[in-house]
Amino acid sequence: MENKIKEIRANTGLSQARFGEAYHIPKRTVQDWESGRRTPPDYVVDLLAFKVQDDLKNLQKGVDIYGNAC
Repeated sequence: MENKIKEIRANTGLSQARFGEAYHIPKRTVQDWESGRRTPPDYVVDLLAFKVQDDLKNLQKGVDIYGNAC
């Protein structure tokens, strides 16, 4: 599962710190998930994948992850 979180984050191009900030996840939690020290629940992985995909679509439309025009 840690590879899935890393893959999701890599698709955003964000560092662990910025990814955590953007999605309200402590940086340490992101680090733990990616290293395999902790495993996120499946529903969290699914929600993050959905949210990131939605955010990337919005960025293509000119809207940032906070809903602001960019």
